[in-house]
Amino acid sequence: MHLLETRDLCVSYGAVSALKGCSLYVDEGELISIVGSNGAGKTTVCKAISGLLDAADGEILFCGEPITAAPSHDRVEMGIIQCPEGRHLFPGMTVMENIQMGAFCRRARAKAAENTQYVFGLFPRLFERKSQYANTLSGGEQQMLAIARALMAMPKLLILDEPSLGLSPINVQLIFEKLEEIRSGGTTVLLVEQNVERALRESTRGYVLENGRIVMSGRGDELLGDEQLKKAYLGI
Repeated sequence: MHLLETRDLCVSYGAVSALKGCSLYVDEGELISIVGSNGAGKTTVCKAISGLLDAADGEILFCGEPITAAPSHDRVEMGIIQCPEGRHLFPGMTVMENIQMGAFCRRARAKAAENTQYVFGLFPRLFERKSQYANTLSGGEQQMLAIARALMAMPKLLILDEPSLGLSPINVQLIFEKLEEIRSGGTTVLLVEQNVERALRESTRGYVLENGRIVMSGRGDELLGDEQLKKAYLGI
């Protein structure tokens, strides 16, 4: 049984079809990447799995149970947590307050103190800045805070949408190191990432999405070694 599975998932924006029969799976303990060109439908996959977009057709299963019709807040309680593109922090709240907001769901409240220590251990810089407002942080620090807030909800599946976008090389390196640490600690990760080469190199497996369809899948190193794939879909 897969932790997450989509079967022939279709999503539309009005009359425009964004996903056209997308089928993928994620097993517990994996770090899976979805890569592809801009407009391929990567963020749409994330939002559909999180319940932020309705499926026009197809099915989504989590822990073997269908969740296609489940509202997003129920999916959060199940353990599907998304860290969105653009971070979407609460800018006028402190680092600590943003982190505390991550434990708002019922399943995480009892372990809020323990999980706060965990995320401060993972990102010591946030502990140093815990009294600062979120909008005073650097871009790298804001991304750390967005991931920390998501981890406070105790995800079974952590969905990360473009976590390295706009970051300096040193912060990109740090974020990917922390993702591996998060995965090694037992959290399954589904990653949408514009840094294709780095994402596939760090992934258990990867999916290439083009025009709303999965056109190729395999181990990250296999995909990186496919010259036709790199030229046709990845631009590397």
